[in-house]
Amino acid sequence: MIKNDLFLKALKGEIVDRPPVWMMRQAGRYLPEFMEIKAKYDFFTRCQTPELASEITVQPIRRYGMDAAILFCDILVIPQAMNIEVEMRPDVGPWLPNPIRSQKDLDRVVVPDIHQSLGYVMEAIKMTKEKLNDEIPLIGFAGSPWTILCYCVQGQGSKNFDKAKQFCFTQPVAAHELLQKITDTTIAYLKEKVIAGVDAVQVFDSWGGMLSPVDYGEFSWQYIQQIIDALKDHAPVIAFGKGCWFALDSMSKSGASALGIDWTCSAKNARSLTGGKITLQGNFDPTRLFSPPKEIKKQVKQMIDAFGKDRYIVNLGHGILPNIPTENAAAFIEAVKEYKQEQ
Repeated sequence: MIKNDLFLKALKGEIVDRPPVWMMRQAGRYLPEFMEIKAKYDFFTRCQTPELASEITVQPIRRYGMDAAILFCDILVIPQAMNIEVEMRPDVGPWLPNPIRSQKDLDRVVVPDIHQSLGYVMEAIKMTKEKLNDEIPLIGFAGSPWTILCYCVQGQGSKNFDKAKQFCFTQPVAAHELLQKITDTTIAYLKEKVIAGVDAVQVFDSWGGMLSPVDYGEFSWQYIQQIIDALKDHAPVIAFGKGCWFALDSMSKSGASALGIDWTCSAKNARSLTGGKITLQGNFDPTRLFSPPKEIKKQVKQMIDAFGKDRYIVNLGHGILPNIPTENAAAFIEAVKEYKQEQ
């Protein structure tokens, strides 16, 4: 039994004394102890070495005591496993030297054996569960098929993913074939993560907001729905679409246990669009963590009051930024732990 099950209670919609709190990208780049590991090992070595990945996962828990841990990994291990080369270049970020731009390119993409290609992730989960010792739950994650396609076709990060969208709109048959391969791989991957011990999974649709509502339904949401359908009976699923407030109504009827909300959608609108019956997670602007700690605490309390303490998980509206002061991150977590609803 997990001793602090606040996060799992919130996912079930149970009444809690205070909402649980964790931060997207909490394991990593803003922590000095992480930077020490980063100085010794390159990015994918950190992901692919279970001892390193599990250590990085628990670092923020030791420092701040969040209510959930999220496994240190990256969404781009999926295309790597699918026979698509992925590098992480300094000052560039993800770099795919041979992007998928044609049916010929697509023919070399495989749906892999998860144990062979991603077994290191499962080992990291087992090591992390030992370190956590049933104190708090562990979250596993994957990128949405659309978000993975964006990198696979664009070949790198982008402000508008124009090449990825062009591929979908000019070669829709190939685009849907790639999306389905990514979906099948992701479902198998997340199922193995649950077997290995994660207590919940989150699907990150970081670039969903690049699409119009109609195109979102065609090229993103239907594939996330497949993942939810396949996983929801095995573990709670959190769906997070950045910039996708227009899809919150559909998302709320998907069978997901919770929906992530970014900072451009107010608590009132998020509750209204989702019918008030599903757990919501978010939506503090990550850049707001540059505010003084006292201001952070005030705004976190206002955010919880706006969402309500039940059916709510306190989080950021996207990942924590690398240069956030550690004391500011502490203020964010402390504000939630100190939260008292005014009687």
